[in-house]
Amino acid sequence: LRMRQHDANGRQIAAWLLNRLGPERIIYPGLANHPQHALAASQMSGFGGMMTLELGSQENANRFLQGVRVFSLAESLGGVESLTNHPFTMTHGSVPVEVKRAMGLTDGMVRLSCGIEDVEDLIGDLDGALADL
Repeated sequence: LRMRQHDANGRQIAAWLLNRLGPERIIYPGLANHPQHALAASQMSGFGGMMTLELGSQENANRFLQGVRVFSLAESLGGVESLTNHPFTMTHGSVPVEVKRAMGLTDGMVRLSCGIEDVEDLIGDLDGALADL
């Protein structure tokens, strides 16, 4: 039940973010513009609710993370609740900057794990957090 809702919310949120931010700022295999969308579609029955947003700077990422109210800041993602993190300073914080850059990791990236809450509540939360960026 959790994974079904995680996937459904992830798909709806990715579609909303696509319109809100544009395709170059969202990394989600469920979007047709993802470079491995066809592979993901052939291997998976769903695309899940994990995605990455590129917000352009650490300042924007910090404002976003401070602005969310339903999504909670967490080191580890994937629970029933909606979670977010800043990989540059959290999960990859001890990795040298040049290695992070070589991996494609930027200080403006945030990760989302869409939980099982009502999708309209989640979209409203994201809309509010993105309003000042």
